[in-house]
Amino acid sequence: MHRRLTVRDLRAGNRARVLRALYFDQPRSRQELAGATGLSQASVSNVVAELIADGVVVEAGQVDSDGGRPRVLLRVDPAHAAVVGVDVGETHVLVEVFDLTLQRLAEATFPMEPDVHSVDDVARRVLEGLDRCLAASGVGDVLGVGIGVPGQVERGRVYAQTVGWHGVALEQLLRTGTDLPLFLDNGANTLGQAEVWFGAGRGTGDAVVALIGSGVGASVITGGVLYRGSSGGAGEWGHTTVALDGRPCRCGAHGCLEAYIGASAVVDRYRAVKSDVPAEQEAALAALVADGSRAARDVLAETARYAGLGIANLINLFNPSQVILGGWAGLLLGARILDDVRAQASRHALHRPFEQASITLCELGPESVALGAATLPVAEFLAAGGVRHRTPSPVV
Repeated sequence: MHRRLTVRDLRAGNRARVLRALYFDQPRSRQELAGATGLSQASVSNVVAELIADGVVVEAGQVDSDGGRPRVLLRVDPAHAAVVGVDVGETHVLVEVFDLTLQRLAEATFPMEPDVHSVDDVARRVLEGLDRCLAASGVGDVLGVGIGVPGQVERGRVYAQTVGWHGVALEQLLRTGTDLPLFLDNGANTLGQAEVWFGAGRGTGDAVVALIGSGVGASVITGGVLYRGSSGGAGEWGHTTVALDGRPCRCGAHGCLEAYIGASAVVDRYRAVKSDVPAEQEAALAALVADGSRAARDVLAETARYAGLGIANLINLFNPSQVILGGWAGLLLGARILDDVRAQASRHALHRPFEQASITLCELGPESVALGAATLPVAEFLAAGGVRHRTPSPVV
């Protein structure tokens, strides 16, 4: 049986509708919010009064109306609370503090060796970055800490085969140093949410946001909702097979897409044909992109060929309106080879779905995994109409 909605449920739903409409398009007047939400002006006025009383919404000046009194504009108060976003990447841990409207207040970066990920070291860096950034920003009230990680998250445990994590209790380790609400998700998913909220995918109902860093992943948005699969493991695009019995992948299989377009794989190919390549991975990839030699062009052409094949597979599987390429390596490579990637995708994708899909670069830059992670506590806050329900829970 369906539970009958109460007046309290309806009021909470109205708060969520108004707050979400204001958050993504502000400042707005009460009249504009009524039009955007479909609620009566009386309902909007009641909700806005509650949100102002709770300190979530503030007035933001006035705008002239046609023949009537000036309309008061409203906005979400950036200072109502802060949020934290963390990117547990394969070459660094990045911690950033944002205000409620996701303007950056402070950040701290901790370099890490690729493929060397002690979960204890990661937890220590996250907690150190959290302490450092909260002190630097001077914020007191924090909604929560969003954390983008490599691999799949189940009940606070992380399964990231490529870095040797199988059910590591990252959330439990972080609990030793903070009692703030924690939100863990795959880094490709947090990147995807950032781009759909604020970047190239804004307003898109069906898109795939593809992340290329040291590893490779994807966030699949269908009908405006992130597709997670049965246990949250969907989107492992990097471990789709593109060459039977092909190159060895870090996951232990052979022929994975990651073994051809992941930054580690591309840099290894470059080092095989070029001497004096920088030791640091990001510097090495930047050198490849800037290198005009025939050897470098061959490496980039092969990378474009496999990236285009992988994107064609995404187009054939999901029929998205957009494929958005991001991640620090994806943005570096995309600046040089995006046209070639599109051409290769057109060779392998079905004609009609390819015609309907744009292939573009992310707009939010290489640090958008952390920004996307910060949207996790904000999303819960908006869905609850600005009411906080979450308290730290024991990790099983």
